Amino acid sequence: MDAEPGAEDGATPVTLSPSEALLLDLLSAAPPGTLIAEEEVASRSGLSPEAVRGSLQRLRSKHLAVAEETSTSTPTLTARGRAARSAGLPERRLWRWLRERVDGVPAENLGAAGLDSEERSAAIGILRRRGWLAPGVPLRLVPGVGDSPAPLEEERVMESIASGRDDIDPKVFRALQRRGLAQVERTTTRRWRASDEGRRLPPAASAPTLLGAVSSAVLSSGAWRDRSFRPYDVRARVPFLTGARPHPYAAWLEEFEEILIGLGFEQAEGPLLETEFWNSDVLFMPQEHPARSIHDALTVRGVEGRPPPSELLERVVAAHEGRPIPGTAVPISPGWRYPYDRAVARRPILRSQTTAVSARFLAARPAPPFRMFSIDRNFRHEALDASHHLEFAQCEGILGEEGITLRHLVGVFRALAEAIGIRELKIRPSYFPFTEPSIEGYVRHPRLGWIEVFPGGLFRPEVLVPLGVGVPVAAWGIGIARLAMVALGISDIRDLYQDDLARLTGREG
Repeated sequence: MDAEPGAEDGATPVTLSPSEALLLDLLSAAPPGTLIAEEEVASRSGLSPEAVRGSLQRLRSKHLAVAEETSTSTPTLTARGRAARSAGLPERRLWRWLRERVDGVPAENLGAAGLDSEERSAAIGILRRRGWLAPGVPLRLVPGVGDSPAPLEEERVMESIASGRDDIDPKVFRALQRRGLAQVERTTTRRWRASDEGRRLPPAASAPTLLGAVSSAVLSSGAWRDRSFRPYDVRARVPFLTGARPHPYAAWLEEFEEILIGLGFEQAEGPLLETEFWNSDVLFMPQEHPARSIHDALTVRGVEGRPPPSELLERVVAAHEGRPIPGTAVPISPGWRYPYDRAVARRPILRSQTTAVSARFLAARPAPPFRMFSIDRNFRHEALDASHHLEFAQCEGILGEEGITLRHLVGVFRALAEAIGIRELKIRPSYFPFTEPSIEGYVRHPRLGWIEVFPGGLFRPEVLVPLGVGVPVAAWGIGIARLAMVALGISDIRDLYQDDLARLTGREG
């Protein structure tokens, strides 16, 4: 077969689809070195933006076109931010409403202000920090702020964003981002030109039209007899493949770890073979109590557990028995009112929850702030079904510093769900022996319906005080395997652990 016009001696002929040839002619018609925006290429060619984008990428892979990319970051208001700019920030709306009620308003009557519960809480906190809201109840403005005060910093920045100005305070903008009122939109602009090699090719009108694939229509019509087929371009880029690939579940866990690290959390580990003390006792789970049965831990024979530090053990014993911990005069709480068994504390078990990692972490580093997570295996005596397994991974995490509340924990759950593409999340109150208050977060599985994946709460004082921690700590133990089922589209948790290569690579059948 003769080489196509423009092909170098010994080189594989370059073949183009009609759209590729059209775009290459368009780029070659411009003066050498002239860059044309991708949108302008689409406008001149009459092709759809998607077709233009794909054809240009193929031209680049064939070394016939060159692209220059420019990325820009633009502060913008979210839909929620645009609504707040129009109606007023929650704190401004609450101020306007209270200004008309000089005698004050009970907190339970704030529903009439037109703010939802989240907006009311935020508005009250912001007005108090700014000194506009008088202390105590009923809620009333501080005398002197009834007149229209100067615009808030947030309001000025929101106006700058909406007007496209660049006088934006970074600190205030970050605060607006945390409130979901502002965001950074990143756009990439590509401009294209024909490469020197692309300019040497003949125009599409003089190049032969080649067939790209064999179809039933081509075969039945006999059109293939008088046509030539497009040869493969051995210089075109191909996907990089290796001899092995990670298990999909393992790869997804690594991605989830990167998300948490990106949120500022550090990773920690703990032993799989634990003692009852670290797995349950230090978390204020009573020994031989029905609350312990929710974990159904697997005991281990033939080994002896290592005793915990004696000072910490005595503090935990006092918390369980409802006595003052050593060095204090008043008990933390009534405790569980039973005689604590130190022998049970040393009993070895397979870890049933990664919360044991949090306990060890806080015991070793009781000084705040805390931002820690651990993704590791746990074991429970479970009946195998579509959402339960004897061995399962759990994502443990803690967030602790002054001012931490349950709202921060809900924010973490929402951020993690959105980071992996889950938009439906429901939160409801719950109970766990070592957190109060406690919540559970549910996400929707396409086949299994709503499943619980985000349990958490604030560690009880009976947990924190013996460990020497003096700030509130939000803690969670995410059912990471169930979360992976939703993200990966798997309906049976057992599929996460199977090793069928055909199913893992999608080549079965």
